[in-house]
Amino acid sequence: MDLKLKESKVVITGASRGIGKSIAIAFAAEGANLLLVARGQETLEQTKTELERITSSKVEILSCDVTEATAPLEILECTKDRLKGVDILINNAGATIRNMDIEANWRASFELNTFAPLLVMEALKDELMKSTHAAVVNISSIFGREYGGPAQYQTSKAAQIALSNAYARDWVTGGIRVNNIAPGSIAFEGGSWGNRLISDPEGMAEFIRVEIPGGRFGRPEEVADAVVWLASPRASWVVGATLPVDGGQSRSGT
Repeated sequence: MDLKLKESKVVITGASRGIGKSIAIAFAAEGANLLLVARGQETLEQTKTELERITSSKVEILSCDVTEATAPLEILECTKDRLKGVDILINNAGATIRNMDIEANWRASFELNTFAPLLVMEALKDELMKSTHAAVVNISSIFGREYGGPAQYQTSKAAQIALSNAYARDWVTGGIRVNNIAPGSIAFEGGSWGNRLISDPEGMAEFIRVEIPGGRFGRPEEVADAVVWLASPRASWVVGATLPVDGGQSRSGT
């Protein structure tokens, strides 16, 4: 199926590894031009080099921390200067914040998982409104829909889903579709589940047996395929949805 994404201009945060990198590869395969945003310059450059080997798409990179106050404006200016506009925004940057005192954990979780995607959306709104097929896809979690994970992660991801749903109704009148993807437990090299598969294979086998009816961890490319479809004009009548990609792991239904 042609997803009608050729030469679309796509901004992806958290794009240098794991799910974000797979999303970039999937968009590049459709002929989209990309701005990859992440904190690590070296990893971004490696990802850019990999993509340029397999695609003729334009690949630009921007190293910045999306929680910094200046980040939304940096992303906007880079989008205008290098991509000459934006059709699609993928807010993928996010994480479980631990190892600080309780207040710091909660504040940092909301800064990364809720406020950062919100402020990037607001910064790019005017550019998105110029597109004929504008879309925002926020990468949340099944644990934004039900119990699971540390409380600060679960709550900040629930807030991300709620703001996306609210913005979906407000922004669709301006031609911008907003939706969510809610991944389950996704394993990749260097990621938290990937590391646990190495350090505790028996424990992970039991986790899969109890928690994931599909019988394995998900793969980043499986999330990426759902993201690319949801962002594409082929999903033009999907607005305000939260699509689980989880092998049956979640219990909250659709």
